[in-house]
Amino acid sequence: MSVDGWNTVLVLGGTRSGKSEFAESLVAEAPTVRYVATSAAADPDDTEWATRLAAHRARRPGSWTTEETAEDPRRLADVLASAGPNETLLVDDLGGWVTVLLDPTHQPADDVATITELADAVRASEARIVLVSPEVGLSLVPTTPLGRAFTDALGAANRAVADACDAVALVVAGQPVWLKPATPARPVDVPTQATPTTGAAAPTGGVADPTGGAQPPLPDVLTPTVPAAPAAPTADGTGWAAPTMALPVVATGLVIQPGMELPMPDEYSGPQAVQRLGTLDLPGAGLGVLERVVEFAAATQGTPTPTPWTGVRVLLLHGDHAGGAAAGAPVGESARLARQARAGRGALARLAAESGASLQVVDAPPSAPIEHGPALDADAVEAALRYGWRLAEEAAEAGVRLLVLGACGAGAEAAAAAVLVATAGAEAPTVLGRVHTADGEIDDAAWMVRCATVRDALHRTRRSPRDAKDILAELGGGDVAVAAGVLLGATARRVPVLLDGPVGLAAGMVARDLAGQARHWCLLVDHGGHPAVRLAADVLGLTPLLDLRLDLGEGANALAALPLLRSVLALAGSLPAHPHHGGPDDEPTGTTPTGDAAPTTPTAATTTPTGEVGATPTGEVGATTAPATADRATGLPAGDAATGVADPDAGPAGAEVADPDAGPAGPDATPEFAEPVPAGPGPTTTATDAGPERDPSGRRAG
Repeated sequence: MSVDGWNTVLVLGGTRSGKSEFAESLVAEAPTVRYVATSAAADPDDTEWATRLAAHRARRPGSWTTEETAEDPRRLADVLASAGPNETLLVDDLGGWVTVLLDPTHQPADDVATITELADAVRASEARIVLVSPEVGLSLVPTTPLGRAFTDALGAANRAVADACDAVALVVAGQPVWLKPATPARPVDVPTQATPTTGAAAPTGGVADPTGGAQPPLPDVLTPTVPAAPAAPTADGTGWAAPTMALPVVATGLVIQPGMELPMPDEYSGPQAVQRLGTLDLPGAGLGVLERVVEFAAATQGTPTPTPWTGVRVLLLHGDHAGGAAAGAPVGESARLARQARAGRGALARLAAESGASLQVVDAPPSAPIEHGPALDADAVEAALRYGWRLAEEAAEAGVRLLVLGACGAGAEAAAAAVLVATAGAEAPTVLGRVHTADGEIDDAAWMVRCATVRDALHRTRRSPRDAKDILAELGGGDVAVAAGVLLGATARRVPVLLDGPVGLAAGMVARDLAGQARHWCLLVDHGGHPAVRLAADVLGLTPLLDLRLDLGEGANALAALPLLRSVLALAGSLPAHPHHGGPDDEPTGTTPTGDAAPTTPTAATTTPTGEVGATPTGEVGATTAPATADRATGLPAGDAATGVADPDAGPAGAEVADPDAGPAGPDATPEFAEPVPAGPGPTTTATDAGPERDPSGRRAG
């Protein structure tokens, strides 16, 4: 449980207001909860009170433990003060605690001092605490001394604890209203929290000290724009982009550890969306494999009719790896790509502008040579994970509904390959892609150096733990750690992520070991022909949608395919149902299913390439048009077939108008009952003029 970084919450409410249920919902996602019961044992003769207590116990999950403090009200402060940073406590409620505190058996007692001790314990505790208390200050003043003493003591306790807590909520008729802070707080599915402390600020662009350093500022969010016409960069060098201010994010004090319980996509909306596609007015196989896009969007949006992603942000992670991992990488190339993206130039910025996506270039901590020692120390890994989480939090707060994850660091592919070798049991040569020089040539010597680097790093860490954080520290480095934090934070905020390239897939492998739900919020558009991406996708169960083998750079490949994904979602959301499934029938009134002419009488007959009036390519008069055509069975003009009266201007019954350019009809002519095909373009005549006065072209003489 966490409410935008606050770890201690006081939930107030009247009798039967729903305060306990709301408090329980705040800790529902925690792996374990210690329920602290404060009320004294019920009178055996009070069946109604016993029923209430039983209802409370029945709501608690089996993983919760219960601790009672009714015997000694002072012990509640000790329980809170001694709780560890990985614990979650639910205290229900302070009304029962005050009742025990004022009980004559505990007198003489200094209730003021005990309340102060409780507030101090709440303020100093490292655990996540939710306290429930009745709000009696809105009722009438009790008429008895004991009632007034209870009201006064509970009011003092509520004020003291509210001052000590990070957040306070008042529940009225089941509706929570946040009193502290002033803005509505949002529950976040974060299973473990720790109280943030103060310390020295980290340098700008760096990563905060996990032991208590201040959070660093997040990088600027760029909004690339398409130029009016292709032109050289402007004099100020800004190109397509103009930076905007980064939004401030409250420090969350996260403790990221394995076994976190984060949200899952909606398990019903995805199948319902696919089932709905089968009813749409789509020809043939419809969307084919791109049905998975609709299913993914429906599950992550929680609706069977998902909408195209509008708010999109690209996170480009820049963090170099020293040593043999960067063999063959041009010196300064990754820094140039990062500067280019910040200036709004290059393929990534251009595609972001075309897609209406914002762009954020993130500097990850540099990584040491993995063949000689750890890439990062443990503290830097913790800070990088939280930094990535903050990036996802900031994006969600800004209205982003889809993240695109990319990287451009030197040696990033080798580090990602090392992570895959450690987590998936692969061999380095099978997951390392070919190394290309700046001229596009293949550098096999650099590829062999990278293979040897990964091999040496795996040999060095053969006896090291294979936990997620250990792999990040020993092999992954800063960019993979930040990417893993982004995936975890996006999962907590229910924001889907488009993965693109080895770094994102390696981060997915690590995030899977911290929270298995993270992979279900990821979508892989194209494997790009990279062996590491293929392997990680197979392990994570992420089937690539396309096989375009794009190599535009991490992030740019996904952006190139994004318009297609949006088009699929727009099509799936706008098409009506097929008429067979109750959809509208767009067929005009009077049109027959075979496509024959409507009953309306045309004013002119079409002259086919054979030169015959109203003739089909078979040479028959009046095969398809009426009334200026002859009946198939009688040879008479349509409309006169029933009476047998020939049109005086039409010539002998069944006769054909000779075409000087047409050959004589013979026994090899097309059969009468052959399927007619549409006549080609040609001159037309009026039905009343279909007589013998014609020139050889078929037009009326004169």
